[in-house]
Amino acid sequence: MHDIRFIRDNPDLFDAAMRARSLEPQAARLIELDTRRRKKTTALQELETERNAKSKQIGKAKAQGDDDLFNALRADVERLKAEMDAAAEADRTAAEVLNQHLAALPNLPFEDVPVGEDETGNEEVRGWGEPRAFDFEVQDHVALGERLGLDFERAAALSGARFAVLTGQLARLERALAAFMLDLQTSEHGYRETSVPYLVRDEAVFGTGQLPKFTEDLFRTTDDRWLIPTAEVPLTNLVRDAIHAEADFPIRMTAHTPCFRSEAGSAGRDTRGLIRMHQFHKVELVSVTTPEQSDDELERMTQCAEEVLRRLELPYRVMLLCTGDMGFAARRTFDLEVWMPSQDTYREISSCSNCGDFQARRMNARFRREGEKRPDFLHTLNGSGVAVGRAMVALLENHQNADGSVTLPDALRPYMGGAEAIRP
Repeated sequence: MHDIRFIRDNPDLFDAAMRARSLEPQAARLIELDTRRRKKTTALQELETERNAKSKQIGKAKAQGDDDLFNALRADVERLKAEMDAAAEADRTAAEVLNQHLAALPNLPFEDVPVGEDETGNEEVRGWGEPRAFDFEVQDHVALGERLGLDFERAAALSGARFAVLTGQLARLERALAAFMLDLQTSEHGYRETSVPYLVRDEAVFGTGQLPKFTEDLFRTTDDRWLIPTAEVPLTNLVRDAIHAEADFPIRMTAHTPCFRSEAGSAGRDTRGLIRMHQFHKVELVSVTTPEQSDDELERMTQCAEEVLRRLELPYRVMLLCTGDMGFAARRTFDLEVWMPSQDTYREISSCSNCGDFQARRMNARFRREGEKRPDFLHTLNGSGVAVGRAMVALLENHQNADGSVTLPDALRPYMGGAEAIRP
């Protein structure tokens, strides 16, 4: 959510940021709506002031025994109450219209974020590892997985397209990957493991920015709850509607959850395999901190996600996303892209974003600096640490052998009963 006061004071800066997001200028319209809202608020306040003054006069008239003045004043107060009800409704309506416009606009990118329309405008920051040179014909993860316990046919019979059943070694590998990631982030990187609900209310999904813009990307239950698209939603909302102490920061949380996405608008994309599913698992990282610390925290979070890929011995690169490829709530985003041998390219496996105070304003999440009375909005960050399904895809493809077996990296072997490989 945007601060309308910032927009009033910096209309040109705000419009420049919207243009970087490939949107038309918005400031003039928002300022007009805000002016209308403030006029409604002023009218309501004037009626309240008049009513309060006449209410005091009623008591004096009664004490003086002036029945005519008493009755006239009482009639005025009743009239003012009715006018106030109408004015309050007009004030609420004007505020709702303004907030609906503000809620539909994406976050402002930091000034040094590259401007671009799509992923072609992203910039490579660094890379790690060299893609392996194979001396046999590379198989994709579907061909490998179907011999190891991956079943799309039975999943489709149960649930339709974009679902999978994992059995045997692959089911254990999925569990092992999640356990390894959680242990790394909690024991070495200082994140607190958290178990969260998978169903949330409207205000939680609004708070992190999925509503109202991305309704079609979510699954809703018959009792008006939402299946979480990522653990970012419940984790981040744990700090909502509260004033936190600066000394408590940074707050770092992690959770392993299933994620549910309708994948609206993705028809025809990644229809083969595990890349784009309606249900998948992910280990999420969330940080809450002060404005001064948030950019350093983003770099730290990104490195925490990178360490997962290093220990899984998967080549990757870090990309700074341009304005046209960044998520709705982000001010700056680093994507980790892992090498996929069957596609001969890098594919996203993690996004780490600094959302500034954008989500905090939607959640009313604040903190109080030491020695100060007035609270400020805190900053929130989120990142994948990492997507379990895509990590499995990358692991199968990068560590495959000619006989269809897959060598397990050292980091995973304790979670797989000491096995060095999984085999058809």
